[in-house]
Amino acid sequence: MKVIAVNGSPRKNWNTDTLLQKALDGAKSMGAQTEVIHLYDLNFKGCISCFACKRKNSKHAGHCAMQDDLTNVLEKILESDVLLLGSPIYFGNVTGVMRSFLERLLFSNLSYNEGHPSIFQGKLSSGFIYTMNVPEDFVKQVNYEALFQQNENLLKIFKGTSEFMISTDTYQFEDYSKYEASMFDEKHKSQVKAEQFPIDSQKAFDMGVRLASL
Repeated sequence: MKVIAVNGSPRKNWNTDTLLQKALDGAKSMGAQTEVIHLYDLNFKGCISCFACKRKNSKHAGHCAMQDDLTNVLEKILESDVLLLGSPIYFGNVTGVMRSFLERLLFSNLSYNEGHPSIFQGKLSSGFIYTMNVPEDFVKQVNYEALFQQNENLLKIFKGTSEFMISTDTYQFEDYSKYEASMFDEKHKSQVKAEQFPIDSQKAFDMGVRLASL
């Protein structure tokens, strides 16, 4: 069992990365081999519409033809059993690097032929962890759920189970007094970090266990 985690946050050892590591710990507890990849460490672009993966009899069918830092990462993922993704929400969506990564990963395995939505030959299950500064009621107010569900459905192109979890009202700064951020109550943020984040960490761990058990 091979499990790969992809961190779409620019911050290491913070909210998103921490939850991904917890999910990996859960997978490890089931005997899985694990690896984490930080997208902000890589130099790559999103899909450039070269359509090499869509040409008839193409050697690139199911594999992105672009050559950059993401090339080997994509191949590792296609050979793994579980993909764990993590991203903070920036302006109502995942980070730009995560979006570019998903374009490259998904498009080459999307079929343009009728009746065959995917050309992927294996089975890859996935879990997506979203972190955000906003409280949970705001998530419902702006219908972020639609984004989360859309990504879950897209990841089913890999013919495995797909799920997601969210961590809201996250602690953004190490020292709130250094920032212009009066709309946030540091005491409240600290309380959420102390009480809710450990619960979210356990949910991430359980996700790793669950997906590595399939």
